[in-house]
Amino acid sequence: MAKPDKLIPKQAMPKLSMEERRKTLKEVALGFSEDLALVEASRCLQCAKPKCVEGCPVNIDIPAFIKLIQERKFEEAIEKIKERNALPAMCGRVCPQENLCQKSCVLGIKGEPVAIGALERFAADYELKKEPITPTGSKCNPTGVKVAVVGSGPFGLTAAADLAKQGFDVTIFEALHEPGGVLIYGIPEFRLPKRVVKAEVEYVKSLGVKIQTDVIIGKTYTLDELFQMGYKAVFIGTGAGAPIFLGIPGENLSGIYSANEFLTRVNLMKAYLFPKYATPVKVGRKVAVIGGGNVAFDSARTALRLGAEKVALVYRRTEAEMPARREEVENAKEEGVEFMCLVNPVRFIGDEAGWVKEMECLRMELGEPDESGRRRPIPIKGSEFRIPVDTVIVAIGTRVNPLIQKTAPLLKTDKHGHLVVDDYGRTSMKFVYAGGDITSGTATVIEAMKAGKRTVQAFCEDLQKSE
Repeated sequence: MAKPDKLIPKQAMPKLSMEERRKTLKEVALGFSEDLALVEASRCLQCAKPKCVEGCPVNIDIPAFIKLIQERKFEEAIEKIKERNALPAMCGRVCPQENLCQKSCVLGIKGEPVAIGALERFAADYELKKEPITPTGSKCNPTGVKVAVVGSGPFGLTAAADLAKQGFDVTIFEALHEPGGVLIYGIPEFRLPKRVVKAEVEYVKSLGVKIQTDVIIGKTYTLDELFQMGYKAVFIGTGAGAPIFLGIPGENLSGIYSANEFLTRVNLMKAYLFPKYATPVKVGRKVAVIGGGNVAFDSARTALRLGAEKVALVYRRTEAEMPARREEVENAKEEGVEFMCLVNPVRFIGDEAGWVKEMECLRMELGEPDESGRRRPIPIKGSEFRIPVDTVIVAIGTRVNPLIQKTAPLLKTDKHGHLVVDDYGRTSMKFVYAGGDITSGTATVIEAMKAGKRTVQAFCEDLQKSE
């Protein structure tokens, strides 16, 4: 094959028109056509020592799958990806490739890196069109060993898929009525369609994984009871789903949501279709979203689609410090979300009926960097001002639900309630492993998937030693 032309520009991902975006929950990024995918794949230099693979938390053989796309071997491309990643259609949409594999791409030194995430999505979407998806790759003979996975988010699905491929008898226990975890309740339809999540859950099930919903570990069953039921190991990936609030006066007024509640009502409980679905959500004309991460942007863009006339994203640092993906920042700007940077709420003010009507804020300035590496926001004395609001969404982070820890006293936790684990997810209890947000706090989907793969590796080693 001829050496790729390094001068070919990076191909832009087509998007839904602006006329439609604020009126619908349809996916904004439309994906590459076959022609665009072939052109973008041709930009890959097929490096002898690919840095992109090192930058991928799950170590996908990126040059190999891109070469298969170049050769129009699309089915083989998705098989190559699935050797390391059971959730490629999802990862192609929400993984922050710009900070991982694409950041390591050689082409990015002097120009634009290869759009690895978009090519992964292309291959995955090609497969999604051939429903039902069938298992790919080799699978070990059944071991007869039962293992339990708690939570069906990215950690749980990844661990379950890898365990099933190793021949283990895997059951996922999910507390909600639908599997997918944060992928199904937290990320909006316009960024990650539910059909994509459901298809990839079905793929995991096709490997032999069983999923029981409406089962709360720590209440329905304890960890000890799971072991008594014959499970040899337990993998905990329950995330960090409890909201963090600001702790300021007036925060209990009506019209103030945590981002968790707001997005769960819309995404999982389909509040946007009320009264067809029984869970309502009230979005006023003037909405303020507090925060600067992906969840804040998901909330702001969702509020626009539910009819808000004005949505302001209130953030105590500058736009440069926002942890959200740049793609989401730009999409929000295009859709009309207003940015109020270097601003921090200090009080909510309600009307006679107990509904929020105003938000009092302080202006901020940036000082020296804090433990996060970002410059610390410092209040400016006497800079108080008020803005009218009738809906507020607080998106400043989450904390761990302590239910499992309370019913398993042998599990060690840190001061924030996160499970203490070693580098491979081993907890303080024998044959209990954990990963994702329950061990690290809020992190990325792909980091949770990396943890899922590592815990399976640790379990296989521990099981071999115990025999």
